[in-house]
Amino acid sequence: MNASPHRLNQLRRLTAQHPPAGLVDAATWVGALVFAWLLFDGMQAGGHPMLISPATVDLNAAERFQLALLSAVPVLVGRRRPVTALVGVLAGATFLTVLGEGSQVSLMGATVLVGVIAAARPRWIAVTAMLGTFTLWSLLELVATPSMPTPYGRLSRAVLVLAVAFIGGVLVRERRENRRALREQLAVGAITAERLRIARELHDMVAHSIGIVAIQAGAAKRCIQTQPVLAAEALDVIETTSRQTLTGLRHMLVALRKADGDGDDNAPMPGLDDLPALADNAAKAGVAVRLRFDGERRALPAEVDLSAYRIVQESVTNVVRHAGVPQCRVAIVFRPEEVVIEVVDDGRGLLTDPLRTGGFGVGSFGFGLAGMRERASLLNGSFAAGPRPEGGFRVEARIPA
Repeated sequence: MNASPHRLNQLRRLTAQHPPAGLVDAATWVGALVFAWLLFDGMQAGGHPMLISPATVDLNAAERFQLALLSAVPVLVGRRRPVTALVGVLAGATFLTVLGEGSQVSLMGATVLVGVIAAARPRWIAVTAMLGTFTLWSLLELVATPSMPTPYGRLSRAVLVLAVAFIGGVLVRERRENRRALREQLAVGAITAERLRIARELHDMVAHSIGIVAIQAGAAKRCIQTQPVLAAEALDVIETTSRQTLTGLRHMLVALRKADGDGDDNAPMPGLDDLPALADNAAKAGVAVRLRFDGERRALPAEVDLSAYRIVQESVTNVVRHAGVPQCRVAIVFRPEEVVIEVVDDGRGLLTDPLRTGGFGVGSFGFGLAGMRERASLLNGSFAAGPRPEGGFRVEARIPA
């Protein structure tokens, strides 16, 4: 009882596009270490003056490396808390600028986090993060290089880099939202397709059985006083048909309750090999089915086999209930690239009859023709039904196989 395989494959492909969380965490750690190394590599060796006092700073390699690691720690929370990580990186950039160590690498790291925020947080938060980063970047540039009256080159570069990061994050966010919307749409479509498929199965299974039960019950009612033997035979048919229907419904309900991948020890769904039994049931209802197979018979895919059987079953049920003839002809033709199903009777053959237009009457719930047409079209096949010029009714379905 699975949904459309095409839709399920699309859902699987969309789900597979998400990288594993462990891989993302590992990439975050690697990014933090690379960031720390770039900070360490950009620090000055030997003594140099601090920015806000005449004192000098003379850090050895170990101390510079520890300072770089401390400044890179906020990057580790960038995936889950990018705003917090941005604040930490900007604070580290400010501290390094005060020490006279420069802040370019830290500000570039902050730019990357602006892109992450734009991809993962609401638009107003991303805009605020971008403007805040640019403001602090500008202040640190002006404070760190007071001899440069108008550092337009660096500030214009900051605008460009931050704009690229922001736009890139927005594009990633929109792509993720589009993928989520598509995934939801496919899921809804798969559920709808499954509901329609179950409705067709219930219709074809129940309508056939109810039609036979109704005819046999009427026959038993008419002859129970005068011909009790015939009445008993009709009741036997009713009992057998009812039990078969209950068994089929039980199998369907069990299959619906089973999770994908579970074993199924119930009887398989019917196929063309079960047509002789279908013909026997129709004969008990008073319609002889002349069944013929043409071409080289071969195993068909399960969906094709089931749909072909259901089309024949529905067509024969319509003959039993509404054609008013003692027999019909069923031909199954195996061709190299398709299987052709044809059901012909010599009955009234009026497509305009309300019993025929919506699915051959109340007993089949008004969806017979639509259900058969859907079965064929879902398998990229064709379906045609209508009265014959010489009289009677003809149903033909062609299914690629």
